[in-house]
Amino acid sequence: MREVIFDTETTGLDPKTGDRMVEIGCVEMVGRVETGRSYHAYYNPERDMPAAAEAVHGLSRDFLSGKPLFKDTFSELLEFLGDAPLVAHNAGFDFGFLNSELERIGQEPISMDRMIDTVAIARKKHPGAKLSLDALCSRYGVDRSHRVKHGALLDAELLAQVYVELNGGRQIGLELAADAPASDADATTNTAIKTTNRASRPRREARPHAPSPEELARHTEFIAGIKDAAWAR
Repeated sequence: MREVIFDTETTGLDPKTGDRMVEIGCVEMVGRVETGRSYHAYYNPERDMPAAAEAVHGLSRDFLSGKPLFKDTFSELLEFLGDAPLVAHNAGFDFGFLNSELERIGQEPISMDRMIDTVAIARKKHPGAKLSLDALCSRYGVDRSHRVKHGALLDAELLAQVYVELNGGRQIGLELAADAPASDADATTNTAIKTTNRASRPRREARPHAPSPEELARHTEFIAGIKDAAWAR
């Protein structure tokens, strides 16, 4: 199954009050394995960048002023997203900004039925624990040493690794069927090899399991020396 893990950076916390999406990063996974395909874009928000937001992601108004408007490149984003389920950390936040940008230019919002929230998954799996992306990276040993500031593509790449761990990790041995013989002829050959190996081993006599007379005598002597034995009452 194809899934897209994504993250956004914004000018603030609420698109309803005029905050805008300024960056999006997406990572493609198929069967919970990264394919190497990704999508990344910056957007000119056509407004100022609050200092608090810039401190989080490092994106200034001057830097973004030369980037395209969302309306000019949104079709590339939608093409990458396709109809895949969309995975995000605190997904309601990212969906809110993405859909706000789409509605702003008269496009249909993305259905919330496609949303997979890793915070909700982590809350069920680790109740009472810290649920930030940093905390989950630490819990699962995901290297985030190169994460100085928030960045949409980097955070999506980290989240992709965390998402796999939240769903059981990369289980070795689940693809044993892939190593099975490809045909009946191969199966016969493999069986013959195993039979030959068994036949070539030296035959060992069965080991005795009954106690010897000497062992029985020592046991009787040991039992007789136990004082106030429960079985003698």
